[in-house]
Amino acid sequence: MGIFDALTNAVSGLQSQAFALQNISGNIANSQTVGYKETDTAFQALVSQAALGEQTAGGVFASSVATNTVQGTIQNESVTTDMAISGNGWFVVSKPSGSSGTLPQFNGVNSFTRRGDFQMNSNGYLVNGAGYYLMGIPVSPATGNPTTSVPQVLQFNNNFLPAQSTTQIDYAANLPSTPSSGMITPGSYTANPLASGTGTVIASDAATFNTQSLSGGSVTVYDSLGNPVNVQLRWAETSSAGGNNTWQLFYQSNSAASGAQVEWQNTGTSFTFNTSGQRTAPAGASITLANLAVNGDTVGNVTFNYGISGLTQFAAPSGNAQVNNVTQNGFTAGSLQSLSVDTQGQVVGAFSNGQTVPLADITLAQFNGTDSLQPLDGEAYAATPESGNPSYTATGNIVGSSLEASNVDIATQFSKLIVAQQAYSANARVMTTANQMIQSLLTVIQ
Repeated sequence: MGIFDALTNAVSGLQSQAFALQNISGNIANSQTVGYKETDTAFQALVSQAALGEQTAGGVFASSVATNTVQGTIQNESVTTDMAISGNGWFVVSKPSGSSGTLPQFNGVNSFTRRGDFQMNSNGYLVNGAGYYLMGIPVSPATGNPTTSVPQVLQFNNNFLPAQSTTQIDYAANLPSTPSSGMITPGSYTANPLASGTGTVIASDAATFNTQSLSGGSVTVYDSLGNPVNVQLRWAETSSAGGNNTWQLFYQSNSAASGAQVEWQNTGTSFTFNTSGQRTAPAGASITLANLAVNGDTVGNVTFNYGISGLTQFAAPSGNAQVNNVTQNGFTAGSLQSLSVDTQGQVVGAFSNGQTVPLADITLAQFNGTDSLQPLDGEAYAATPESGNPSYTATGNIVGSSLEASNVDIATQFSKLIVAQQAYSANARVMTTANQMIQSLLTVIQ
């Protein structure tokens, strides 16, 4: 029966090499497919059941070997919603099972993919090139907090960012050691504008005050409804005794004031500097502008933050204050304009009010048996008993404006193609030889 066993072995060899060729052809065909993972072929020897020393080759069995853990090259892209995973992890996605009107319907079955060419469609969903919808954890644009703990299909078309009242002004400036205005003269005013906490400058004294103080810049803040409020700042030097200069900060509370109406409000804090130009008081890094109001528009309590070294007093040729930074954290309401992906693995929205805020955390899944995932059409995979259930603690990093290329190496596939071709020809040769031997046997019998 040896000749017939040889024929059987050769047939299994042909089948196995044809199977390998199928995998190789699929790899080559998908060498440019985003997120594709090549399929290798493993061969397993089959041995006939016999006593020790009498075993004979029983053919070969071919099976597929996944390369799901092999990273593809990450390539930079211009689309801001493209994303790639560097390291371990899978995007959690879902494919519609139907539709209701123009909206897709989902059956709750999740799939997993490394294909990250997502773009926002007309309904606000992020969909990749194979038709899979991105899932993640939505984040409230107003609070920055997650709205759920379970990944869901993300939709962004109705995002609206409400107005935020200003609660902090960040400020940095250098006050001149020799100001062009000279020191403020208390006797030049109807009331003492230097009284701590209550000092004000009325409109009839404003012209004198302006000549005895320096502009500290301006900043637009916002009230609780998002209305812009322009805050003008001025610095007044009140003492230079012993080389330790003292300054006080004012803001214009009523630009339309007249007569005895208050125009400038003292913030109520004395800022002192030593001969080295360093601030010595107050001790903290900020003060509070209590119940800040300008032209009748109340903003509320605002933290005026100048940090540890944000205020200095060095020589300035012009004799004026040099404002190095003045920003605030309020804004008006805005609507969503565009999406992008940041380095923290978040979908970020750019709004019409100039704000950029996180809208969702992108969920990454991982598996104990990654290579046992079941391949689906479109570079997606399904969990299997062998892969285990997904856990959402993957350690990979999401790279925005990038895509992971196929991990197929064409040169390697061509070398495997040559080997498979030679092995297939060799098995066919075995069949030819076995056939000739059988023909010779039949000739003897005749």
